Amino acid sequence: MTDLLDALEARRGIVCAIGAGGKKTTLYAIARVHPGRVALTATSHTPFFPDDLEATQVIAEGSELERRLAALPDLDRVAYACPGNKPGRHAGVDGALVRHLHERFGFDTTLVKADGARMRWIKAPKEGEPILPPRPDTVLAIVSARALGEPLGDRTAHRPERVAEITGATLGAPFEPAHMARLLVHPQGLLAGTGDARVIPVINMVDSADQERLATVTAEAALVGSPRFDRVVLASMRDLARPIVAVIRR
Repeated sequence: MTDLLDALEARRGIVCAIGAGGKKTTLYAIARVHPGRVALTATSHTPFFPDDLEATQVIAEGSELERRLAALPDLDRVAYACPGNKPGRHAGVDGALVRHLHERFGFDTTLVKADGARMRWIKAPKEGEPILPPRPDTVLAIVSARALGEPLGDRTAHRPERVAEITGATLGAPFEPAHMARLLVHPQGLLAGTGDARVIPVINMVDSADQERLATVTAEAALVGSPRFDRVVLASMRDLARPIVAVIRR
């Protein structure tokens, strides 16, 4: 079985998840299997951290957040965020502070949810997204295989009109592998704002043979369409026994 941490280059450094269709699930899967010192956080609003991560949770602002982390006797697995004003959600942490805390406390990996998608399967970023910490090591650009073949619209996409503009898809018509590949490689799609960071596209929710076939076509087209990445990971992150379905390489 392909190792999750190696496939996603998530053993060390700051690893950010952007896009739609499984950011939190992917980060939680990494946190659950990582053998080292791991921090989990977000630079955008995020739901409360699940208890089964067995992480020490610290919710505080700015300097108080750093002070409370410094007071912990054990930093092997920590989830931290700022207090939020929305029910059931924490607020994001400033990206520069995420970088500072990663370096000060010597985490092997800091996992960062770096944008929002309102529970949709695909998204197009707005101006200022994603919110990445300085010098991220790996950016996981996530889309869901469930969007493939489905009509492009509000049910499947966050900002569907923008997705259509970027990909050439038609609102209300099936979203095809070629469209998803363009979303992954377009400079105003999921590559927007990623700078020189290592990018690994992840096609999540590959839960059937037909979805694997369509996701493979998508991955192959994306690899042809951009030199920014050398692999596309097909995944089913809710399957803790086999989260990596395939790794499609150039």
